[in-house]
Amino acid sequence: AMTGGAFGILVGCLALAFAPDLVVACLVFGVVGGAGAGLVHATCLTLPGKWYPERRGGPTGFVASGCAFGAVPFLLTALPGPGSLLERADRPAVLTLTGAAVCLAVAAAGWPLREPPKNWWPPHPDPLVVPADPVARRVREKNPPAVRHYAPEEAARTPVLWLMWLCLLGAAGVTVLDVCLLAPLAREAGLGDSIAHSATTPAVVAGGAGLGAVGALSDRLGRRTTLTAACLVLGTAQFGVLLTGRAGGLPLLVCCAAAAGLAGGAVLVLVTAMAADHFGENHSASAYGLLAGAWLLPVLVGSGTTAAAAGVRDPHGAFLLAGCTGLACAVLALFLKAPGRPDARRIVPNPHPLGEEMA
Repeated sequence: AMTGGAFGILVGCLALAFAPDLVVACLVFGVVGGAGAGLVHATCLTLPGKWYPERRGGPTGFVASGCAFGAVPFLLTALPGPGSLLERADRPAVLTLTGAAVCLAVAAAGWPLREPPKNWWPPHPDPLVVPADPVARRVREKNPPAVRHYAPEEAARTPVLWLMWLCLLGAAGVTVLDVCLLAPLAREAGLGDSIAHSATTPAVVAGGAGLGAVGALSDRLGRRTTLTAACLVLGTAQFGVLLTGRAGGLPLLVCCAAAAGLAGGAVLVLVTAMAADHFGENHSASAYGLLAGAWLLPVLVGSGTTAAAAGVRDPHGAFLLAGCTGLACAVLALFLKAPGRPDARRIVPNPHPLGEEMA
């Protein structure tokens, strides 16, 4: 998956560099490059939860931070101005070198990656014994393992999967709206074009920097509690962005945008970890694949000219709707309970764990 994803990214960059017209470039980059990036994203985001099933939140968040940090150079080079990639005469060469570098880096990093054995559990802690340490016991009680490993079709028949899908859909829609409308709102507040376009960069950096900490926090406080708090922050930050944008205060606007970026990325991390908590590790990548469409759908809608133009015409109404959507996702997160577990506080061990000698 990693090798195929690396070559898909390379083909997408080559299409941007040498395609004969814009339609072909967008089609090849969107389909082939997007599929390649999706393979890498899904593989990297679900693999930590399989190797660290007893504390998957922190490793999953740390790996997800790479997605945010990797976007920063491309956001900066796409800013309007004399040094912008869009204005360079050697753009095909730059895109080719970029695609080749990313392809080699992804393929090299993915080559040593391996899946753990099915039903694998690390030798410590023992999944069949309630931990004596109060901290470890609280972690197990907050995020108990799945009662069994659900196949993708079994997971699709549970209502909680589609509640998670709706929660992720709302959070993704709010995050995409921030990326699309933050610059127009900053310009409306009287900020310069370069400052307005660069206002999204701190949000992306903050999202990447805090994802590991949010994931580790969910290991201690519980995935559902942390997800509810992240959705509350995401919704409240939209009202903060709107108020600070009207007041024209750049520092407060950047702070609110950074909080929204962190909360939006945290929702993706927490839903990914929660999918493995609810449906088991054996098919966690497939379960994540069912949920990933909720994150991609707002990107497709938000990138359309009609949707973007509507938001630019009325950014205040769009941010009010986004804030209410974030708060609705927080309410929805309260109902995300693991299937097959009548008592959420009961510790049920991972079924049929394999010991160290089998791993």
